[in-house]
Amino acid sequence: MSAPAFAVVGHPNKGKSSIVATLAQDNSVQISPIPGTTVKSRYFPMKVDGEVQYILVDTPGFQRARQALAWMKARASTAAERVTVVRQFVETHQKSGKFPDECELLKPLIEGAGILYVIDGSRPYGEEYEAEMEILRWTGQPSIALINLIRQDSYIDEWTAALEQYFKIVRVFNAVAAEFQKRLELLKAFGQLREEWQAPLARAVATLEEDRRARQERGAFAIAEMLAEMITLTVTKRIASDEDPAGKEADLAKRYRTKLRRREQEARRQIERIYDYEDLQRQEAEIEVIEQDLFSLESWNLWGLKKNQLIATGALSGAALGSGFDLAVGGASLLLGAAIGSVVGGTSAWFSYKRIGEVKIMGLPLGGRELRVGPARNLNFPYVVLGRALYHHAAVMHRTHAQRDVLRLDTTAEEASARSITDARRKQLERVFTRLRNSENGRYEPSLVEQLAEIIDGIALKFTQTTPGEPRINPPRAREAADSSSNQTEGANDPQPPRKMAGSQHLD
Repeated sequence: MSAPAFAVVGHPNKGKSSIVATLAQDNSVQISPIPGTTVKSRYFPMKVDGEVQYILVDTPGFQRARQALAWMKARASTAAERVTVVRQFVETHQKSGKFPDECELLKPLIEGAGILYVIDGSRPYGEEYEAEMEILRWTGQPSIALINLIRQDSYIDEWTAALEQYFKIVRVFNAVAAEFQKRLELLKAFGQLREEWQAPLARAVATLEEDRRARQERGAFAIAEMLAEMITLTVTKRIASDEDPAGKEADLAKRYRTKLRRREQEARRQIERIYDYEDLQRQEAEIEVIEQDLFSLESWNLWGLKKNQLIATGALSGAALGSGFDLAVGGASLLLGAAIGSVVGGTSAWFSYKRIGEVKIMGLPLGGRELRVGPARNLNFPYVVLGRALYHHAAVMHRTHAQRDVLRLDTTAEEASARSITDARRKQLERVFTRLRNSENGRYEPSLVEQLAEIIDGIALKFTQTTPGEPRINPPRAREAADSSSNQTEGANDPQPPRKMAGSQHLD
């Protein structure tokens, strides 16, 4: 085999297929809670841009290890004969059908594959495993033992004491929850076991890191495209000159909201495809915060900016518009345009907090009229969309291909929401958002999407580089969002900044 190959072996139903799916990043690996689902060895190459980096072999579990070892011991008198006897065992029994599972799992090993021996560390150690480990030692192949924790109980210490007598490297590896860096560490460990594997596995690690980074950038660009289209979205309807527009507004507003929701869901699927999840089942409607309508005040308070952030953002937008006035008069205004724009922008930001797109009637030639909804002028709108997108992107990126349950977005960190974006990043975002809002008829410069993608990539990168094992903060609760109509003072009305937990990061 040209690329390094690793056979994942062990007792039935100990998570072997889950480890193959995670390391190969392959949803086609069959995973089932029923023991004995894998009856034939299957090869899963891990490819990046069509080039095979390494190969994972999913194998059946040991069924008659003690009898197989007894057969081998009866024919090998010295250690030098053991590798040959293992080969003879496979050649003798693969046609007889007496040891079908043992023959199937040993075949890739006698062909040169390394050993990934998987046990369930949530179950107590038993001596029945010793026959399996002894057979694997007889193959003479480089090996690593993985302690997979399938349930809550842990017997890691006693398993480690036993495994270290048979394997040079013993690692705890949760196939379902293994972070990306954990997977790379496992590949690096294998490179230490055989000299000819060091170079190809080092290249594989570097390639996987580059590929991961490229996916993150593509994800940021997908979010940026979505944001640009949703900010500039306009829905129109022509009506007769004497027709009352009041009866048409609700329907037009509904079409506007439907288009926004559809575009958001298209971006969700695009992100999932970037990370090789073609048929991922997702449930957003059941989530405590994200299930609420994108246009509800509560949802806006939670996923967008806080009141003081919104006013500051409005001031920034107003200053940007006021600066245009300063330039128009050649600077003779002594920058009064920017100052006035800041005041007006900051004030109007809070008063327009509950609005997204406003219904407008525009005069048309030949006496007709046009009813229009959009584009979104509310300053908080893109931050709501961005917060939700970061939330989803992080959940998909941290997911492994061993997870086959429905993606429920209910346990990510609050740092993924727009409220945690730093002031510096928010100013960068608002410059682009302002230009998008002011674009004519939904036509904007492609360079704006590129600028937006670069900013979003910097924000998302901070969050997605959180190291494994750091605590996740639940999404902000509804009670944290203070209603803008409250009689409290402005400072008291603002939700308090989220308390940072150990290891949490602030988005840059």
